[in-house]
Amino acid sequence: MKTVAIISQKGGAGKTTLALHLATSSALAGRNTAIIDLDPQASAANWSDRREAELPVVLSAHASRLSQEIRRVKDMEGDLLIIDTAPHSDSAALEAAKAADLILVPCRPAILDIEAISNTLDLVKTTGKPIFVVLNAVAPQGNEATEAADAISGLDVGVCPISLKQRVAFSRALISGQSAEEYEPDGKAAQEAAHLHAFMCEHLNMRTRELERGAA
Repeated sequence: MKTVAIISQKGGAGKTTLALHLATSSALAGRNTAIIDLDPQASAANWSDRREAELPVVLSAHASRLSQEIRRVKDMEGDLLIIDTAPHSDSAALEAAKAADLILVPCRPAILDIEAISNTLDLVKTTGKPIFVVLNAVAPQGNEATEAADAISGLDVGVCPISLKQRVAFSRALISGQSAEEYEPDGKAAQEAAHLHAFMCEHLNMRTRELERGAA
């Protein structure tokens, strides 16, 4: 089982949106996929309550039970686990980072958000795990993503080449317990989510949907 931790000490960075879209893309690829929702707001769990499909499974848990919930997903023969962490929780974020094969740090492309991820990066770098910043809610037009990536590169961390733009489909899909890929399969938001999923798979050495189709 592969594990991805989505971590940001700043609220509103887009952790849950990222977690739900990556997990749903994985489920659509036929993997047994789960999310552990460590945020007391339980946004991922509430999304799951609105969802008709069985996967991804969403487990709402207190941070103190993270290790038990990870074992539970392993016992369920999970292929991929995504941990959605809460903001302002150093100890829980660190435990999630230690358990992960890959750490993704979502960040909006504004100077205050970029400055705020320094504490998160200092925390997760101590684990020695692969880390990438994922730019979220980027303006569809202009050079915002490039400028933000240039600023983040000075923090000695990788920046994911795939960013999620500020698109209505990302938020509207969640209302009905869906992802953008399900809500508007041919839309730009769906394409971005699929490309981000492929990036994740590459760094986890997991087969993408395209490779699986080619091998069939």
